[in-house]
Amino acid sequence: MNGQHNQFELPLIGVESENCALIVDKAFTKVKGIKQHHVDLNNSKAVVDTDEDAATIKNAVQSVRDLGYDIVSVKKQFPVTGMSCAACASSVESILSAKQGIINANVSFANSSVQVEYIPTIVEPQQMKIALQEIGYDIIIEENEEAKEELDNIRRQHYLQLRRKTIWAIALSIPLFVVGMFFMSMPYANYIMWALATPIVLWPGSQFFINAYKQAKHRSANMDMLVALSTGIAYIFSMFNTLFHSFWHNRGLHAHVYFEAAGVVIAFILLGKLLEEKAKANTSSAIKKLMGLQPKTVTLIDDGGHTMDIPIAQVKTGDTILVKPGEKIPVDGIVKEGDSYVDESMISGEPVPVLKANGNNVFAGTINQKGSFQFIAEKVGADTLLAQIIKMVQQAQGSKAPVQKLVDKIAGIFVPVVVGIALLTFFAWWLLGGENGITQGLLAMVTVLVIACPCALGLATPTAIMVGVGKGAENGILIKDAESLELAHKINAIVLDKTGTITEGKPIVTDIEWFADNTQENINILFALEKSSEHPLAEAVVQYIQPFDQPVLLHHVQSVTGSGITASFNNITYMIGNATLLSANNIALSTNVDAWATQKRNEAKTVVFFAGANKILAAIAIADTIKQSSAMAIQNMQSMGIDVYMLTGDNHQTAAAVAKQVGITNYKAEVLPADKAAFIQQLQQQGKTVAMVGDGINDSHALAQADVSIAMGKGSDIAMDVAKMTLISSDLSKIPAAIRLSKKTVATIRQNLFWAFIYNIIGIPVAAGALYFVNGFLLNPMLASTAMALSSVSVVSNSLRLKWAKL
Repeated sequence: MNGQHNQFELPLIGVESENCALIVDKAFTKVKGIKQHHVDLNNSKAVVDTDEDAATIKNAVQSVRDLGYDIVSVKKQFPVTGMSCAACASSVESILSAKQGIINANVSFANSSVQVEYIPTIVEPQQMKIALQEIGYDIIIEENEEAKEELDNIRRQHYLQLRRKTIWAIALSIPLFVVGMFFMSMPYANYIMWALATPIVLWPGSQFFINAYKQAKHRSANMDMLVALSTGIAYIFSMFNTLFHSFWHNRGLHAHVYFEAAGVVIAFILLGKLLEEKAKANTSSAIKKLMGLQPKTVTLIDDGGHTMDIPIAQVKTGDTILVKPGEKIPVDGIVKEGDSYVDESMISGEPVPVLKANGNNVFAGTINQKGSFQFIAEKVGADTLLAQIIKMVQQAQGSKAPVQKLVDKIAGIFVPVVVGIALLTFFAWWLLGGENGITQGLLAMVTVLVIACPCALGLATPTAIMVGVGKGAENGILIKDAESLELAHKINAIVLDKTGTITEGKPIVTDIEWFADNTQENINILFALEKSSEHPLAEAVVQYIQPFDQPVLLHHVQSVTGSGITASFNNITYMIGNATLLSANNIALSTNVDAWATQKRNEAKTVVFFAGANKILAAIAIADTIKQSSAMAIQNMQSMGIDVYMLTGDNHQTAAAVAKQVGITNYKAEVLPADKAAFIQQLQQQGKTVAMVGDGINDSHALAQADVSIAMGKGSDIAMDVAKMTLISSDLSKIPAAIRLSKKTVATIRQNLFWAFIYNIIGIPVAAGALYFVNGFLLNPMLASTAMALSSVSVVSNSLRLKWAKL
């Protein structure tokens, strides 16, 4: 394996902004052995391409932790067997330590166990077991997905801890702010504020100080640095003024305290972080649901014809597998024996199950209907179509970043600049301020740090998004994140799935034409025939026909695979099915029947024939009908200058008929999930901002690839999880409203950012004393903290205006 590289995923904790991601990415450039690296902010992971040395991953983990961030790891203790001496323990330890993804391995010969810290996305206990078995040792492990569950648990605990800190910080900062703003003259006010601010700084705020220290060690800076400096100096300065207020009085100055600035700033920043975490909490739920489509166990048929249930992980290529009615197909393969209808909507998006017989392909995750069959496994594990869809969705999701990245990038420059201005202010006053230069310089430095605290910046985006998302929900539009709001107003190409998006997604009877007497008896026979059928279209006929009082009892019911069903009643043979079934029974189509059927087929409808006594009694047209609002919605989108495309897995005739009815000229038929994503990628390469609208699992890859992904609320959960927007009513007319909402929300975000930056651009020089030499004005830190609070209030107030906006 010399000269080869390995690609690994490192799950990250604490990397919550683009600036943080850039810092981590920069750190990887200094780790020997890492050839390529990329931080995927959306999925909170780093993808690194390394050499064969296991120490490379360990060094990468250490570099991330030194910066104040973390890599998710699992610590577990396993019993070890086969050890007979201390040298064996050393051997086990060295083998495990050399395994990629294992951070630490400590073996205790005394109690025959090993304590392992490992990264669950790189290595699993089963791989450790195999490595030790190769040299004569073994470890006892449980065969389950505990490692991945523990990974989820760690992240869940991290979120809960952040929420707990935020709640406490807000609860303590409210009375702190009230006392600091309105009751400064009350007895022991300073000590009361000190008592309220101290737990905020020492517990919820401790993470800022710890991370700022680690950043400083590596000559990096993020918003933690500014928060730590401003709140830390404000807190220490206030504590000094409380204990030694005479120091300032002796110099003719009043000893102000700024405890409320320290506490409120920490509370605001924690609230912003919590909002970000909440927005990202469901990032992996779509992947989990896709994985959930695969069953845990399968029914294997051995060479002797016996059946046994085995874990899916043990399935090998060439195994014969039995699929019972209602079960999910576990792996890709070819039908060997039996036949049944299989729901392949996750692949094709089409609602009508497909007949599977000897020689037909079946795919993992699709759902068997009423019959049973055996098939030979062809692709297992990561090679199945379902696994490929999962992988493609993950890659497409990982290529995106939220709108907050703009703020964080600026913050990466903003933080050191503010710190530099604060220090420059102090030294300038020290040198030029005369007798009280040091005192005035210290006050001015604290004022600069307090007034420049990034509360307004931190709230500019999340508050606008919160209001915008609420406004969307009121109008039946669920919006997941800032990215979709940022891009939706730029949409100039929309790709629509057909089934369930433009159409209802469910076959119904649209027409029934009787070519013989429409008697109750004939209706009863038709109902009974379709009730006996397993064909999915039969259900549509059953639902359409009115209930009757006298059911008929059919005899000799026989299903004709791929054609229809026959039965006898009063010694007369009746049948319902396609033209092939009629031909096989020597029943010819008359001119008028054939004309009627041809007309309906041209309208993208499926036609079945009901016959009895050697003549056609009726013809039934079944179709997936177009939604009433689809045509008008598409016309509205086109009038907004948006190019509308339709992609479907259905046949060309049906696609052409639907496209014509709704006014779409650009369409493609018989496309697979990967084809949809590739088409979107082509449009993106042409410089278009593309929205994808779909409702099925088969749309998930295309949804993830699109710039803006929109799911139908009545579609699959997975489509809704992958999509960044969901139309609750599944009404396409909501898309223009979503675009207008996007324009208003983005405008609000830009206004917020503008005022936040203007506030800093004006406030920082004033805080530094720029006006002192003009008119003698020197901003008091108390006024600075008030201005800081007002800047946040102005941002929130501006965001709230969205509530009254008209879509």
